[in-house]
Amino acid sequence: MSRKQFRDLADPETARETIASLDLAPEPTEVPLREARGRVLASRIDAELDVPGFDRASVDGYAVRAADTFGADEADPAELELAGAVHAGVEPSVEVAIGECVEVSTGAVVPPGADAVVMVERTDEDAGVVSVRTALAPGDGVMFAGADVAAGERALGPGTVLTPREIGLLSALGVDSVPVRGQPTVGIISTGDELVRPGGDLDSSAGEIYDVNSYTIATAVEAAGGEARLYPHAGDDYEAMESVLREAADDCDLVLSSGSTSASAVDVIYRVIEDTGELLLHGVAVKPGKPMLVGRIADSAYIGLPGYPVSALTIFRTFVAPAVREAAGLPEPETATVSGEMAVRERYSEGRQRYMPAGLVADGDGTTLVYPVDKGSGATTSLVEADGVVSVPPDVEYLDAGERVTVHLFSPDVRPPALFGAGEDDPALSRLLDRVDRPRHLGVGSRQGRRRLRDGVTDIAVVTGDADIDGAVTLGGWRRQWGLVVPAGNPDDVSDLSDLVDRELRFVNRTTDSGLRGTLETALESLAADRDRDVAGLFSDIDGFGLAVRAHESPARKVRSGDADAGLGLRATAEKLGLGFVPCGTEQVQVLADASRTGKDGVEAFRQALDDLPAVAGSLPGYDS
Repeated sequence: MSRKQFRDLADPETARETIASLDLAPEPTEVPLREARGRVLASRIDAELDVPGFDRASVDGYAVRAADTFGADEADPAELELAGAVHAGVEPSVEVAIGECVEVSTGAVVPPGADAVVMVERTDEDAGVVSVRTALAPGDGVMFAGADVAAGERALGPGTVLTPREIGLLSALGVDSVPVRGQPTVGIISTGDELVRPGGDLDSSAGEIYDVNSYTIATAVEAAGGEARLYPHAGDDYEAMESVLREAADDCDLVLSSGSTSASAVDVIYRVIEDTGELLLHGVAVKPGKPMLVGRIADSAYIGLPGYPVSALTIFRTFVAPAVREAAGLPEPETATVSGEMAVRERYSEGRQRYMPAGLVADGDGTTLVYPVDKGSGATTSLVEADGVVSVPPDVEYLDAGERVTVHLFSPDVRPPALFGAGEDDPALSRLLDRVDRPRHLGVGSRQGRRRLRDGVTDIAVVTGDADIDGAVTLGGWRRQWGLVVPAGNPDDVSDLSDLVDRELRFVNRTTDSGLRGTLETALESLAADRDRDVAGLFSDIDGFGLAVRAHESPARKVRSGDADAGLGLRATAEKLGLGFVPCGTEQVQVLADASRTGKDGVEAFRQALDDLPAVAGSLPGYDS
């Protein structure tokens, strides 16, 4: 009787490499959003609309013209005539004129004419006259359209695991189906004449036992991101074994069997593999789990697990689960809590229990850093940017930088991003980030990008303008053409920035944190100097200069909708949206990295992605590498 012997047992690393060489990944597919939890995005999703889609009141109170409250205080309130009311979910039917106000509730559309909302606690109403006891600036009490997510902004990138947080964001964007990585189908076969499926009749006197492995391994496959398919038991008979293995191989990306892998005379499975496919590995130098097989059957991968349940599950978790997760695009699992050090000092003064939304990032030494995440309670993206919460007791006044805290993760699957950046919202950057595994980028503008890099929170900052930051090195950069985005055909015949000052054009600006806003202001300062004008006065001559939007496409979309005659933007954005463009210059975008983190895998991956910059820039109008 010939018996297969375990000779030249493979070391664990060789076993991992052999399994990694098997192609388990299926083609991407499209699934309904309701069924997308736990799946992995196959491609980037950009926002197709602003969230919120309108200028929204963030407090209960009165919509006003900020200029009407100039100088108002407790002793000398501004008195405004109440012109009506607007409630959440209702289109305004009233416009705020000079000297008027309109009652609004939280979440309501800010009526035309108003540019601020005063909270009701700072007002008094008597006989249709509202006394406002505080001065307001444009934008106070208002969450502008696109402040949460802006149309054209990179919402989620490929490789993102869809948890309830991301499902919420996609719901807010109106997405009803998503492109996801395919789930590898895994056929599961338990071998042995003695096995009985749970629920069946068991004859213990004949040596029968319940099949533990089929359901155990199926559950482990699903936890790893695969789709488990159970097949009938295979007896210790060559023909029966060959039949069920071929059937599973025809249907699945991977076939898993348990049992019949030892060197006994009745174990025939290795002969079936050798005869019908290719046996790549027979035996691994581990305990438990020495009798493991790796091979191929037709176009399907095959792995044979030990028969003992503990050994089978141990080998699956150690060698097979990582391959299934890789095929499904899922990261390695993490524990439900993570301990780390605060990256920055966070102060509290409310005297209440607080659950601080927190993000995770690893520094150059691999230490887990915890940073606070807060874009406001109405911002859906805070959920996506946060990895969990830190519970802060009421008697804690502050969390100091370097203080150890425990983060309760939103999901056990959460891991710190491989690359964490902040700064400019830029279409070239979005394409480069697609080439990096698990990046996180906050489009908070150059000013905030520099601040977070200085504070040691981020790995990189993407900025325009001043790039002189202590402890930072330059990874690379590109130039982009900026100017005024106008309606298609440029019907107002806008020629340069002077038209914003000299003509009655409605303008849409970017926020003060934006590098593009800084570039515009520098150009306008030069114009003011040429005209021997006060800069502040020149700014005030531009209709809409003080009201700004956050993301790079937002001004252009305002122009396209007819809400503005010109907006600050990029040539690439104008051409993408079919709009006109008046060039005003080019600006340099630079990627800066924390010098102590250049050895991180994510930073190195981004450095390599920058090698593709000529192709990326070549695909975007107005860009130059």
